[in-house]
Amino acid sequence: MATHLDLEEQEQLDQLKAFWKQYGNALTWLVTLALAGFAAWNGWNWWQRDQAVKAAAMFDELERAAIAGEVSKAGGIFNDMKERFPRTAYAQQGGLVAAKVQFEKGQPDAAVATLGWVAGNATEAEYQTVARLRLAGVLADQKKYDEALKQLDGASGKEFEALVADRRGDVLLAQGKTEEAKAAYKKAWDTMDPKVEYRRLIDAKLTSLGAAPPAEAPKTAGATK
Repeated sequence: MATHLDLEEQEQLDQLKAFWKQYGNALTWLVTLALAGFAAWNGWNWWQRDQAVKAAAMFDELERAAIAGEVSKAGGIFNDMKERFPRTAYAQQGGLVAAKVQFEKGQPDAAVATLGWVAGNATEAEYQTVARLRLAGVLADQKKYDEALKQLDGASGKEFEALVADRRGDVLLAQGKTEEAKAAYKKAWDTMDPKVEYRRLIDAKLTSLGAAPPAEAPKTAGATK
């Protein structure tokens, strides 16, 4: 019995050696690649967290500068953020904050550049759309109407559809294109949730242009039995 087992074990060992000789290198490479991939994934997650923490600290500093009205400091911090952490949400939020204080402090060209960066580099449609909405407003103030409309054409955030249409109406009206402005305001009014208070302002714009939307039927408290 012992001799039989020894022979069987030897046969299995020989088969294992033959298998390893044929496939050993390939298996070693596969295991190495798998371990390297796991290490890289952990390293990437750590790097992402590290980037987010550092970007958050810079955003807090930028926000404090903006609240204090320190426009140069806010712009400088944002420039640093977009160089070091361009893919983070904090850089995109920081751009919106920096642009706001730049515009308020009489630096519209700086605000245009900042908003343009957010519109072109934000990874989420929401940030892109907010940036384009604000950028269109600044450009319209500068009477650059065609550029403003071009920014609105690229504003794709679905939840901002009504606000984009409303801003388009403002730009078209400033151009003297009354009928097109009415159509844009009508789209904004139709699209916006009736519960949103801003809808009343759109109603007022349409009314002032002689295109008041139809009065909505009052809501009943309940059916009468």
